[in-house]
Amino acid sequence: MTILMLPGIPSDVTWANTPDLGQFVDDVLHITAGRQTDLFVDPAGTSVTDNSPRLTFTPDPRFTLSAHVHVDFAATYDAGVLMFFVDKRHWAKFCFEYSPQGDPMIVSVVTNGVSDDCNSVPLARRDIHMRVTRLGDAFAFHFSEDGTHWRLVRYFALHETANLVAGFSTQSPTGEGCHAAFADIRYAPVPVTDIRSGI
Repeated sequence: MTILMLPGIPSDVTWANTPDLGQFVDDVLHITAGRQTDLFVDPAGTSVTDNSPRLTFTPDPRFTLSAHVHVDFAATYDAGVLMFFVDKRHWAKFCFEYSPQGDPMIVSVVTNGVSDDCNSVPLARRDIHMRVTRLGDAFAFHFSEDGTHWRLVRYFALHETANLVAGFSTQSPTGEGCHAAFADIRYAPVPVTDIRSGI
């Protein structure tokens, strides 16, 4: 796997679960997940899945990461993802995901032991601006259709935060693979000022 250098990211990036394709070309990060790949801890206790590729780095204690995400949707639950990860039982992912109804959708999953999965907003498009932020002990997800006006999706805590990493992922739980492109990647060592308004 070629070592990727992402401008503005404060530390080395590392792959977990090697992707079918992972490259940074013309300021765009491309990740292609293989077939039946996901990160999920079923609340019913029936399964734990951790085989979707993720590219992560060690962030500052307070920070904001955003990207313009484009997903080549093909199968249900295909997604491009921004995420926080501590261990297999403590993580959160912010997904632009293909719903069972055939709609691109904003989805968030927060895992403290088991996953709390929430479908939020269906969108009639295949690209969206996504942002994750850490405010010390709290975290938040926002999305934007124009990259300027942001909407809060989720404000939450992780019960474990030691050795937390942040980054990018792609998944294809029911499909044969999924490609997502992450453009306009931005990182700042400061959190969002106003969680509710998205400023």
